[in-house]
Amino acid sequence: MLPQISSAVAISRVSSVWRSYAEISRFIRAAGIWNQHRPRNTRYHLKPQCLSNNRPFTSCRTTLDDNFPASVSGILEDYKKSLDFPQPTHEVSGLEKESPGKSVILHGYLGTRKDISKHMSFIPLQSKDLSYSVQLVSFAQGGDGKDKPVHLKVKTLNSHTPVVIRGVLKTRKPAKDNFISGMRMINNVEVELVDIQHLNEFPKDIIVTSETVFSPEQRHLQIRTNKELRDALLFRATVADICRHKLQERGFLEVETPLLFKSTPEGAREFLVPTRTKGLAYALPQSPQQYKQILMASGISKYFQVARCFRDEDLRADRQPEFTQLDLEMSFATGEEVMQQIETILRHLWKSMLNEDIPGTRFPKMSYHDAMSRYGSDKPDLRLGMEIYRIGHLLPVDLISKISPLLDPVVEVMKLSVSDNPRETRDFVNTFMGTPEAAPFLSNPEGQPGIFVYDSKLPLQGLQPFGFEAAEYVEDILDLEYGDLVVLQARKRVPFAGGSTTIGNLRLALHKAAVAGKYIPAPKGFEFLWITDFPLFSPTNDTDPGQGGSAGICSTHHPFTAPKSPEDVELLLTNPLAVKAEHYDIVVNGVELGGGSRRIHNAKVQEYVLRDILKMSEERLQDFRHLLDVLLAGCPPHAGIALGFDRLIAVMIGKESVRDVIAFPKSGKGEDLLVKAPNPLTREQLEMYHLQLKE
Repeated sequence: MLPQISSAVAISRVSSVWRSYAEISRFIRAAGIWNQHRPRNTRYHLKPQCLSNNRPFTSCRTTLDDNFPASVSGILEDYKKSLDFPQPTHEVSGLEKESPGKSVILHGYLGTRKDISKHMSFIPLQSKDLSYSVQLVSFAQGGDGKDKPVHLKVKTLNSHTPVVIRGVLKTRKPAKDNFISGMRMINNVEVELVDIQHLNEFPKDIIVTSETVFSPEQRHLQIRTNKELRDALLFRATVADICRHKLQERGFLEVETPLLFKSTPEGAREFLVPTRTKGLAYALPQSPQQYKQILMASGISKYFQVARCFRDEDLRADRQPEFTQLDLEMSFATGEEVMQQIETILRHLWKSMLNEDIPGTRFPKMSYHDAMSRYGSDKPDLRLGMEIYRIGHLLPVDLISKISPLLDPVVEVMKLSVSDNPRETRDFVNTFMGTPEAAPFLSNPEGQPGIFVYDSKLPLQGLQPFGFEAAEYVEDILDLEYGDLVVLQARKRVPFAGGSTTIGNLRLALHKAAVAGKYIPAPKGFEFLWITDFPLFSPTNDTDPGQGGSAGICSTHHPFTAPKSPEDVELLLTNPLAVKAEHYDIVVNGVELGGGSRRIHNAKVQEYVLRDILKMSEERLQDFRHLLDVLLAGCPPHAGIALGFDRLIAVMIGKESVRDVIAFPKSGKGEDLLVKAPNPLTREQLEMYHLQLKE
């Protein structure tokens, strides 16, 4: 007889959920069953039992020898039973087409049981994909008056337990609702329960109700209990299939490019992958950019890929450290041809998935400078209105000095129609200014916003500080109405750089607050826009790594982007910051769906940009030697784009965060809270990969 395992160990181990064969093995070995306590010449083997469609599921099993330890025997016996179960004769979704009296075997999950009496229970059976539900009926006794063991068994099983059931279809009176918990109800038939086999247990301590909110650590339960999330994943998969089909139809070849790449200074921070060879590491790709350019030089005329990309950057609602993009490239092509391809794909997606026609024959275009001037953003949401105008040259000096400490600032103005009641508008402003969202604008070193309410009861309708001429001008350009909010904001008199201005950010914050406060309705529809004519180079800053050159400038997009025109090529020699790029972003509703460009296909020009304009060190320049050698081998002109696939799906189904359309997203700190990644390196791993932690 085997010695007993410590009760504390047995209770804690047995009551937990077994997650893998390896865990069962570790438990058995930790208990010393195989090595220390197993009598010599004792063998454990499985005794097969017969499997018959006429016998209960529970009898169609194999059993363990009697001398197997009781605590482990129960665990493995239950597990073994779950390995042997019959295939379904029907899917729940197809039962409404079947005739009453037919015997069926179904797979699915139990819903919440409702006991009508001691002798009768109703239990929903949810389909495997949690899209359909059929009612099971369980009776304590059969027509012959004998007790039915299945009735007692079903009462021992918790909701959400995965099961196999055998039953007989019966006609039912249709229920009042066609849907239950978001699942379509099979309303013309129900299933009288004959037998049931549970395939695993669902713990009683996991409470699932319509009000239950599961944490990111329980992402599996979020997906399982949230139909909206499952629908988003289905929508995502369908869009990917449509994109693939549409691009293949148009002659594009899908090519998978490597995920183990090399470190190159394209513009974003990389994730490094150490190897066991001392001093050598891979880098995960920021994008397939260099590989797809190599494909263009390799004679592949049209390439695409649903690509995984990795960037170690600050996270926001629309960013993840690993993300997916729809990536494409075309040889012998210009940026205009790429834009036409994207417009075709987006029109097709909106029509097939949303049943919406995007108006117009082509998407409108706006230059980067105009977008920043008129909306304070390089990805403006045109649905909001609230266009920005320069007004500083008309304002009194004393007013400018009150809103900004700058000596010669640019002063801009915009309006927001909150209410036709000036008092309500003031209440809205006062509330907004007390929120955390207003803090960045109140602490802005270039000056706080000047806030005015257009009110006919006040001198110059509330614009008296503007002076007569400026007040009249503002009334005219903003088309002011009673109760409108008028906002002034100053900024430095320098060329636009980056993605937004202070007044542009304030525009979005005020509009969002007005919608949240129900002062104005949320914007509807979709407004597509191409932003073009970006600067090819921008001054370096403290937040973006850039390309690591010493010139004090970096590539705005990436260092492979081509100048827009022959005139811009000439400016490379004299004024690089004035060069416009053939770079284009596709924007919808204030979201940048993607960006692309025409590439530099000439190796000597590419090397000139890297060496002489960005002033990369010789060592960093050699990181691009492979690409320069490829371009030397007769690479044709080429252009491409990458759509942020996660953002695309989020926009299409109206989600504010890409986390709502990704199965297993990272948190705001870049962590997978379900699997607890990233995890600390062990001493063995540090030694294996020749790494050392800095104190």
